[in-house]
This record gives sequence, C-alpha cells and structure tokens, in this order.
Amino acid sequence: MSRIAKEAVIITKGVDCKIDNGVISMKGPKGELSLKLNPLVTIKQDGDHLHFEAVDSSREANAASGTIRALVNDMNKGVSVGFEKKLTLVGVGFRAQASGDTLNLSLGFSHPVVHKLPAGVKAETPSQTEIVIKGADKQKVGQTAAVIRGYRPPEPYKGKGVRYADEVVVIKETKKK
Repeated sequence: MSRIAKEAVIITKGVDCKIDNGVISMKGPKGELSLKLNPLVTIKQDGDHLHFEAVDSSREANAASGTIRALVNDMNKGVSVGFEKKLTLVGVGFRAQASGDTLNLSLGFSHPVVHKLPAGVKAETPSQTEIVIKGADKQKVGQTAAVIRGYRPPEPYKGKGVRYADEVVVIKETKKK
C-alpha cells in the first residue's frame, strides 16, 4: 500500500465532506471543491477521518490511492485555509493593477497585458510590483501564477521580468571581448 495513503486525512472543523456516486465534494469558508474518484480506490469516512485503500494489490491501484489521498488533502486545506502564490515584477516601469476579475500588467511591451482570472481565483496587488494570487483550488492558483509569469519570464542577464517571490534567478555574466 502507498505510504502516503496509509495516513488518514483529518477533515478540518467547519468543512462539510460528502461522498456520492464516485465524487467527493468539500465545502468550507473559502469555497467549494469536488473531485471524481478513481474506481481503483475506496474511501471510508470515520467521523472526521478519511481512510484511503487500494481495491486490489496492483501497481496502478497503489499509486492511485496515494494520489487521491494527496488531492483530497489539498481540497481540505483549500476550502478551509486557501492557497496563495506571490509574484514580483522586476524592471523599470513594470506595474500590476488588479481590478475585479482582471489583472492589468505593464511589462515593457508596446501594449498593456490584460489577464482575465479564472473562476475561484482572486488577485491582489499590495504594491505596484507585487501580485498575490489566492484561491481554494491549488491547481488553479498555481496554473494562473505560471501563466502570468509566462508573459515575461525573468531573463538571465539583468533579471528583469515576472518571478515568484521565492525564486532565485542566476544572473549570467555578459560576453567579454
């Protein structure tokens, strides 16, 4: 059995968990998420604990049990606490402004970049060069941050561009004659 699946997921207080027809859904203060379950995995609910078990001893069932357990644990954390990614803009004239469900970016192009945020994801700009992306779904928050970073990734000579707050950019030395 998967070592990750051996550990039970403890449902946080204030989170409602339902398992119906191969779909697990969680509802909490930060939102509502659902996940279609793999038929190779069985989930047993014991009070506020969820136990995961592979249906048979196949390699696929073993791997799926650990994966489903990790996804359900992320759902539990997402609807109770939420996830966030921080981005930093480095460069002269690089700015960001959040307004509603859009993020307006000025990244040194001849045109402004307007990014429409997906449902369930919010962006805040504490300063003009910082972006904080928040949401209940870990995958959506990470994907949104990656797409925004992709508009102008940090370049290796001056380090200008959009980077994660904890990202270290190795600066290359310029060519010498």
